[in-house]
Amino acid sequence: MRIISGKLKSFRFNPPKGFPSRPTTDFAKEGLFNMLENQFSLIDLEILDLYTGTGNISFEFASREAGNITSVDKNFKCIRFIKEFSKKHGIDDHLKAFKEDTFRFLVSNSKQFDLIFADPPFDDDIHDKLISAVFDNNTLTENGVFILEHNKHTDLSSSEYFESSRKYGHVVFSFFSKNA
Repeated sequence: MRIISGKLKSFRFNPPKGFPSRPTTDFAKEGLFNMLENQFSLIDLEILDLYTGTGNISFEFASREAGNITSVDKNFKCIRFIKEFSKKHGIDDHLKAFKEDTFRFLVSNSKQFDLIFADPPFDDDIHDKLISAVFDNNTLTENGVFILEHNKHTDLSSSEYFESSRKYGHVVFSFFSKNA
């Protein structure tokens, strides 16, 4: 894996062997960030990365100095890796990682975020539940965007919050907002 742009541009990293997650491909990540940077100013955003896994997306936001990033995953190995990487590369002032179940975090959290990214396991049938949890708990700011990564066989366009989707190989990013 590599960081595509920003102060850590071209830096390659690999999580330890036996890591329990599937990272977003560089191809899909590059497409997503090209689109995001063309549509939004990433500076000073409050960002939430759910099912953060390797921290790949969080690291990309931090490298681009996108504001404050909150990373959440229930796996201790993931959170430990993110904290160690963040400290080693001087991005720990803007990136905070929490070991917690995503749904528990969404219920207990009182903060709102400008951008929420979630990459749950592709095989888990929790997408509709996750969309509901984000919007029912008022986790997104009024003009915020929620991006949900999923496989090409999952169709989320029937959600009342659905705006659009973009496909990159076998990966799809669906976009949701309060103003859909």
